[in-house]
Order: sequence, then structure tokens, then C-alpha cells
Amino acid sequence: MGTFKKFVELHQNTTPFLLGNIWDVKSAQVFEASGYQAIGTSSQALANSFGYEDGEKLPFEIILQLAKRVVELVQIPFSVDLEGGHSRTVSGIIEHIEKLHDVGVAGINLEDTIAGSTRTLQSVANFQQLLLAISNHIERNNLKIFLNIRTDGFLLGMPAALQETLSRINAYQNSGADGIFVPCITKKDDIIEVVKSTSLPINVMCMPGLPDFKQLEMLGVKRISMGGFFFNRLYEDALKRSAAIVNERDFSAIFS
Repeated sequence: MGTFKKFVELHQNTTPFLLGNIWDVKSAQVFEASGYQAIGTSSQALANSFGYEDGEKLPFEIILQLAKRVVELVQIPFSVDLEGGHSRTVSGIIEHIEKLHDVGVAGINLEDTIAGSTRTLQSVANFQQLLLAISNHIERNNLKIFLNIRTDGFLLGMPAALQETLSRINAYQNSGADGIFVPCITKKDDIIEVVKSTSLPINVMCMPGLPDFKQLEMLGVKRISMGGFFFNRLYEDALKRSAAIVNERDFSAIFS
């Protein structure tokens, strides 16, 4: 069974699967060895690991190079966070998706905001048109890649985030999305409404106050990701330990 088929099936299980968000080959291998069923890049973690800010600052060629190497060395399905597509044209986004598909990536995330000095939410009509063009190309060319669509009402802290999210899910599910990602949603009642609104699998992300995995299963969530939180925590710990080595004048912090 190919990784694309496995990835699709993971979204159809009763129990939600946990996706480990990577930033290099070693982190991919660690998650695989720990029993994770799938992995995906965190755009923030990956960009930061190369010295870039998040928000499509990292050159796409670096993402592609990493994707190729991860697929070569890891057996579980691998998805790439493409943010807004790393292009402002349909043809440019499609070219990036094709390149990722050709190296063996099983899925991508595509979001309805555009990063810049501020994050801009695209109109429903504009993003729906973009999504239709992409999904039609995928279908016509029989590309085996899972299209997870991120909608950012909760991430942006919109006053009517739930209503905005529900409206966009309705548009996106009819435009070729395979799954819906709602980052920063945490309240049980909101999650219930989102899950009820669509037959597509819902993806939520690690946040303070997010229900535990058993509760998320009961709420109908299918996919749980961690974003950049794991990466950030690891490097906070690395900073403390590296400072302790300097301050304590020995290596005990490495072994504690």
C-alpha cells in the first residue's frame, strides 16, 4: 500500500491520528521511531531551523529538497505545509504541488490567508476559485496527493470566527478539499459545530486548552497536529541547557 492510500485511510478512522510536525530529516525519523502514523512539516519550525521567519520566507527549493530526502528515508506518509502556495499565481502553486507529488509527498496544507506584514484573509470567492483550479488539475492529472485546506478565522481571532469558519468550510468542501484544518480552535462546542458542518475530516492543532485526544475522538476530530509547539519547546530547553554549561563550567546539564 502506497503512502498516499495510507494517508487517506488515516483520515477515515474512528480514532484520530496524531501527525508529528517535523523540521528536518532527524525529527522525521524520531517521530517515526516513536510510533507516529504520519508526519508533516511545520512551516514555522522548518523556516526557523533555516534562519527564516515564518510566512513563505523560506525558499520553496529548500522545502522540496527536504521533502525528497524525508521520503527517501521515512516509510510513513509525509505531508508538506505549503502555506499560501509559495506563489501568488495558480500556475505557480500547481507547479509546486506537482514537484512535491513527484518526490513522493502524500499531502499538502494550503491556507486561505496570505502572509505579509500582516496576515490577510482571502475572500471566499477568490480562494474558492483558486482551490477549484488546483483540485481540477489534481483530478485531471490523477495526482495522488491529499489536499488539506486550512481556514484561519480562529487563528486571526475574528469576533465571529465560528460563523466565518462554517461559511468557508461549506465553500471549500464543494471545491475539491479533501480535509479541513482549523488551527487555534479549542472550545468543545465550536469543534462540535465544525465537525457537524461537513463530511470532510477535521484537523485541529496543539493549543493551550485544547481537549485531550480521547475527548477529540468523541467530538469527531480525525487529525491532530502540533504545529511549531514541539520544535519551540525543544529549543527552549536547548537554550537553558547550553546556558547552564557556560554558567556552571561543566557538562552536567547535558546529562541531567
